Amino acid sequence: MIAFQNVSKYYDLHTVLRNINITIQKGEMAFLTGPSGAGKSTLLRLMYMAELADEGNIIIEDLDLASLKMSRIPFLRRSIGVVFQDFKLIKNLNVFNNVALALRIRGVVEREARNLTSEALKKVNLRHLADSYPQSLSGGEQQRVAIARAIVADPLVILADEPTGNLDPGTALDIIKLFRDLNLQGTTVLIATHNRELFRGTGKRVFKLDGGTLSGEEVG
Repeated sequence: MIAFQNVSKYYDLHTVLRNINITIQKGEMAFLTGPSGAGKSTLLRLMYMAELADEGNIIIEDLDLASLKMSRIPFLRRSIGVVFQDFKLIKNLNVFNNVALALRIRGVVEREARNLTSEALKKVNLRHLADSYPQSLSGGEQQRVAIARAIVADPLVILADEPTGNLDPGTALDIIKLFRDLNLQGTTVLIATHNRELFRGTGKRVFKLDGGTLSGEEVG
């Protein structure tokens, strides 16, 4: 499903990722951990081609990103849902329209967009807040909106970059449970976090980055 084959990334003379080899199976949930600056965010950005690898290949499903034409990048991104630490919600749109926007941009007809948005909000238990605005929500609720936006188009893969970094410990565990529930429905999930408590006891594979290199793998 996802394979990194000898992937390296450089910024000027600085090596951000060096010779990364990772394979994640379809329908798997896995974690990526390491200290700040280890390269976690860069690795995720390479997967949805916000940045390009300088060496090696990245395979997602049957797509080799090294040979993917620029015109095909939007189609790749339609199969990947991304969740960020800072939510990235649009303040002047209510919850419903923040989630629906991802579909409207793609030209989904309005009736279908509304149905899919309602279903996504149901999955994250936020249908009752559809008319609310981001600034009136708690951090956990905002992150649930962000997750609904990521899953509304039924992606093959969900990438989460420190999704609990701005949340209290109890809310963070609730968000991880939500990702696990989504994974049980068949979605491949990769979560980058420096917080070991989030994957402790999960039984999921954990890839450890340190200084841009893959320093090990363990089971949470």
